[in-house]
Amino acid sequence: MATLKPFKAVRPKKELAPDLCELPYDVLSSAEAREAAAGHPLSFFHVSKPEIDLPEGTDPYSDEVYAKGAENFQKLLSEGALYQDETACYYLYRQIMGDHSQTGIVAAASCQEYLDEIIKKHEFTRPDKENDRVRHIESLNAQTGPVFLTYRSNDVLNRIFEEQSSKEACVDITAPDGVRHTAWTISDEQVIHQIESSFEAISTLYIADGHHRSAAAGRIYESRKGAGSSGGFLTVVFPHDQMQILAYNRAVKDLNGRRPEEILSTLEGLGTLAESDTPVDPECKNELGIYMGNRWYRFQFEEKVADKGNAVEQLDVSLLQNHVLSPLLAIEDPRKSTRISFVGGIRGVG
Repeated sequence: MATLKPFKAVRPKKELAPDLCELPYDVLSSAEAREAAAGHPLSFFHVSKPEIDLPEGTDPYSDEVYAKGAENFQKLLSEGALYQDETACYYLYRQIMGDHSQTGIVAAASCQEYLDEIIKKHEFTRPDKENDRVRHIESLNAQTGPVFLTYRSNDVLNRIFEEQSSKEACVDITAPDGVRHTAWTISDEQVIHQIESSFEAISTLYIADGHHRSAAAGRIYESRKGAGSSGGFLTVVFPHDQMQILAYNRAVKDLNGRRPEEILSTLEGLGTLAESDTPVDPECKNELGIYMGNRWYRFQFEEKVADKGNAVEQLDVSLLQNHVLSPLLAIEDPRKSTRISFVGGIRGVG
């Protein structure tokens, strides 16, 4: 049984949403956020990346950063740019990027079900990033970024979503990156009951993105022993057949003392390697795009390499780790290495 509860959201005034809404905190650097928020006092980057309001070079994990985020959050609330709903609601949410559209529900998922693995995760977390999310949530006493969940598509929920999306939206904006974001408030008690009971009939939810946010929420739930609203965590839940999976690439700072030619030679022994004139977006299983020495390469693991081991070891992420990152670049644990970072979403290739 999956538990998704309505909640009292803190959200922007409709007319201020274009000025306040921003990209997720983890898809751009502090310098980029500082530039984007310059001259925009309502930008949510002042909350999600508060180091932009402190001197350049400030450690983003320092006490003053979390304190500044809490201060900025309270300012938005006190000035009325943000307000909290008086009753618990669900929120229908639609994203449109190009020809792709996906519609899901914003709700509070159960921290206990996360710990009990009714909500399934598929990756480990980095301790520094997880600790950062814990401190951010505790400083604000709020969760500002949703965990992206998915479930097996359900005809009843699809019908409800279609009906609710025909009503007047509470937010409808197009972001600078061209993605349109539309939301509807669902406050009708009968509809809320239908949604809640429909999810109770679903056995499992899956984390598509937000492992650090969900892990942080679970830790706070345990430390507070479920007190207050700590038993839930902010989620947006999409049906599986509407999901669009985007890249989550690895960026390595150095070649571990090796020459590019040496790396390329080793790769040629593991599969097929071809230089590309354009950025490479993998088109099939066991294929990687590699950018090195100002050049792009398309690489395909040979079947005799890719088919070894169990199902997990045959995943592209495992092949990359076991045959490239670990033996060639000496990155044994991507969770802890400071020589690797991650670039996700629509910024993944280019």
